[in-house]
Amino acid sequence: MYNLVRNEVFKMIGKKRLYITLGIILVIIAAFAYGQYHSLDRTKDNLSKRIGIEATSDWKNVLQQQLIDIKRRMDSPYIDDDRRANLRVRAEQMQFYLDKNINPLEVSAVSFSTKFIEQSLLFLLPLLMIILSADIVSGELSGGTIKLLLVRGVSRWKILLSKYITIILLEALVMFFVLILTIGVSGIFFGYGGWTTPVVTGFKVVAGKLVTSDVVNVPQWKYLMMTYGLAYFVAVVVGSVSFMISTLVRSTAASIGIVLSTLIGGSLLTTFLEDWKLPRYFFTANLKLTDYISGSLHPIEGMNMAFSLAVLSAWILLSVVVSFGYFTKRDILV
Repeated sequence: MYNLVRNEVFKMIGKKRLYITLGIILVIIAAFAYGQYHSLDRTKDNLSKRIGIEATSDWKNVLQQQLIDIKRRMDSPYIDDDRRANLRVRAEQMQFYLDKNINPLEVSAVSFSTKFIEQSLLFLLPLLMIILSADIVSGELSGGTIKLLLVRGVSRWKILLSKYITIILLEALVMFFVLILTIGVSGIFFGYGGWTTPVVTGFKVVAGKLVTSDVVNVPQWKYLMMTYGLAYFVAVVVGSVSFMISTLVRSTAASIGIVLSTLIGGSLLTTFLEDWKLPRYFFTANLKLTDYISGSLHPIEGMNMAFSLAVLSAWILLSVVVSFGYFTKRDILV
C-alpha cells in the first residue's frame, strides 16, 4: 500500500495541475491582500473627513461610527428582511465588542489569513479541490493506464484506496500552502504580529438574534487553527465527492463539469429554497462551518455545527462507499 500511495503522490506532483492550483492561490491572495489594504486606507480617509482624523486611531470611535451606519441601513425601507436580519446580528456583535472593550478591527497577517479562508469555503476552496482531484480516477480510466496495475495483480480496492489517500494528503498540502502564503503575502501589507490578540468566538444566532452566553476569548493563533481545521474538513468533503464522480465517469471533462454543476446548483437551491427542509441535507448547504464559530447568520434557520458535521460526514461515507462499490465491480479491462 505504501508503494501505491507513493507512486500516486509522485504522479500528482508531476502534473502541472498542482502547480497551477498553487499559482492561482498565490495570485488571488496577493490581489485580496492588496485590495483590503487599500480598502482600509479609503475607510480611514472617509472617517477622517467625517469625524476627524484623531478618531481613525481610536477603534471605539470607528466602531461606533460603523454601528451608526449599520443602524441607518437597517431603517431603510429598501432592504429585504434577510439583509436586515444580517445587519441586526452585525450590530449586536459590534455592541458586544464595545461593551467588552474588545477591538475587532485590528488587521494583521493572522487575521487576514483567517478571513481569507472563511470567505473561500463556499466556492474558491471547493473549486481548487475539484481541480486537484476530479480526474484522479477518470483520467486513468480514459487513458487506459489503470489497466497496467490490474494486470500486475494489484487488488482494485487497494488501487482506489491509494488514490483516495493521495487526495487526502494533497489536500492537506494545499491547505498548508494556503496558510503559509496568506500569512507571508499579507504580512507585507499588515505586519506579522497579532498572534496573541484575543478573538471572540462562540456567538450563536437563534431566531435571528445574537446569543452570547457561550462566548469565549481565544488567542488569534488558536482561532486560526480552528478555522483551518474546519476548512480542511470541508476540503475532504469536496474531495470525496469529486473522487466519487471521478470513479463513476470515464471522462475528465465530464467529471469536473458534474462536480461544478453540483456545487453551483446546490448553492442556488440553498439560497432560493431555504424554507424547504431538503436543501439543508445537501453538502453545499453545510460548507460554511466557520459561520458557527464567528456568529454569522446562516441562510437556513435551525442548523448548527453538530448537524452540519453530521451531514458532511455522511456525504464522505456515501462517496467512499459508492466509489469502492462501483469501482470493484465495473468492467475496466475493455
